[in-house]
Amino acid sequence: MDRGLYQRTIKNLATGRPGRLSIAAALAFFITTAPAFGQAILEGERFHPVTATQGMVATSHTLATEVALEVLKNGGNAIDAAVTAGFALAVTQPRSGNIGGGGFMLISRGDGSDPEAIDYREKAPAAATETMFQNESGEVVRNRSRFTHLAAGVPGTVAGLALALERHGTITLKQALAPAIKLAQDGFVVPQRFTEGLEQARERLERWPATRDTFYKEDGSAWQPGERFRQPELAATLQRIADNGVKGFYEGETADLIASEMERNGGLITHQDLKDYRPVVRAPVHGNYRGYDIFSMSPPSSGGTHIVQILNILEGFPMAEFGHNSADAIHHMAEAMKLAYADRSKYLGDTDYVEVPLAGLTSKGYAEELRKGIDPDRARPANDINPGQPAAWESPETTHFSVVDKWGNAVSNTYTINFSYGSGITVEGAGFLLNNEMDDFSAKPGVPNAYGLIGGEANKVEPGKRMLSSMSPTIVKKDGKNVLVTGSPGGSRIITTTLQVILNVIDHGMNVQTAVSAPRMHHQWLPDEIRIEQGISPDTIRLLQERGHTVVGGSAMGAIQSILIDEDGVLNGGADPRRSTSSAMGY
Repeated sequence: MDRGLYQRTIKNLATGRPGRLSIAAALAFFITTAPAFGQAILEGERFHPVTATQGMVATSHTLATEVALEVLKNGGNAIDAAVTAGFALAVTQPRSGNIGGGGFMLISRGDGSDPEAIDYREKAPAAATETMFQNESGEVVRNRSRFTHLAAGVPGTVAGLALALERHGTITLKQALAPAIKLAQDGFVVPQRFTEGLEQARERLERWPATRDTFYKEDGSAWQPGERFRQPELAATLQRIADNGVKGFYEGETADLIASEMERNGGLITHQDLKDYRPVVRAPVHGNYRGYDIFSMSPPSSGGTHIVQILNILEGFPMAEFGHNSADAIHHMAEAMKLAYADRSKYLGDTDYVEVPLAGLTSKGYAEELRKGIDPDRARPANDINPGQPAAWESPETTHFSVVDKWGNAVSNTYTINFSYGSGITVEGAGFLLNNEMDDFSAKPGVPNAYGLIGGEANKVEPGKRMLSSMSPTIVKKDGKNVLVTGSPGGSRIITTTLQVILNVIDHGMNVQTAVSAPRMHHQWLPDEIRIEQGISPDTIRLLQERGHTVVGGSAMGAIQSILIDEDGVLNGGADPRRSTSSAMGY
């Protein structure tokens, strides 16, 4: 059988010129010969990961991926590359990359030792009070925790990244900062997404003169795709960190600029708050799903706790047999998610301030009890679900990146300033945006935050406390070896986005790019609805509605950057196409 003739015939058919064959004969030829070549043309995976053997980086911005990969090529390890990427994203992706926010980093060494977590979540200023976002009548003032100087928690990113480098890195902080300083000083060519973001947030950002001067042109217009955007004030701020270490941010000139910004505008962060900030090394949450070890972020993130909890519930169901995104699969995922988010509303908070029944929430026994309440044929109304009784107490805009090096070290990092562009407030003279993470506290127990999440007493505002988060940097291991490095932005949907990539790999056998690209769903107990992305079958939606679910279409969920390490040690990078600047690169 002549493959060349076959391919020429296909080409001629596509152009309407069948050549030596009539249309009918050409079609007959195709039908009879297609099976011989069908495997190459008609079968196989539709999404393909980037592959490499020595190192892999997956971030939400190509420039950050490039500079981090260069660190690996020059002999640096995964922690060196991750810290370099974190600072680079603070320059190239100001809507979420940051030095004015905070986050979580999970580090798993290639030697088989247990992973560790670095908590560099923001903290409430010392002058914060439980009722600071309520009026005299005790009602929540909607935007006070979102778009004012009171919305900012004490930033943790600089201290957190520096601590990771100090504990596990091989390069200096100055070396890790060098690419970011160059990108800020010399500028970078603006992509379409950058322009679109500034236009979408214009009304919020233009309120503040320093923000307008930093991110828009002198005539007020946004930087256009292909133009070069420079940030000299941010470059100077980063240089002070390079020259003076962590003190170059939390003390000295930068601290003066932050404190002055607060004093002028009724904010609470003081010189002492900045000087007192410390990141914390924590043990990750640990669970097991179908023989895989799941390590994810512990409180004050709720993410790891509830990923493990939901996986424990789903382990009792034949998820692979249900099939990916079938009505059965989505129904059972939604019912498990409801139960976890109900528990989140009561039990989760900063373990330095409140006791969280972590062992109970993540136990197989508790999951078995919860599983008994799931009807395989009918949705359980959210108002019939209350937080459960775990065992006794004991001890939308974010960005994620994943890195693996040639020694098998893995880093999963998620950090944020909360909303896209955070509070919208730029520190005058310093060139960076402040977070609005104080909105992640319970402004008033029982009142939902901007993501519709209900909080309780465990997450009330207290001085020096870290606010609850959904960020879920996750590393999956098998027989002591790192297998999957993953995590996502997405507010309340971070947990379910990360969960589904894990399920896609373990239960549905997908390659990492397919697992990342596949359509997603989400349920968070309240509001009582399944949110779905484009790509879920109308027939599936109808079957879910017949079971009593409310199904709502919406925007894309998350932007998960993942790396899968196969049995042969090949690194497979999966960058999320939901964020146009995402990229995975390896060598």
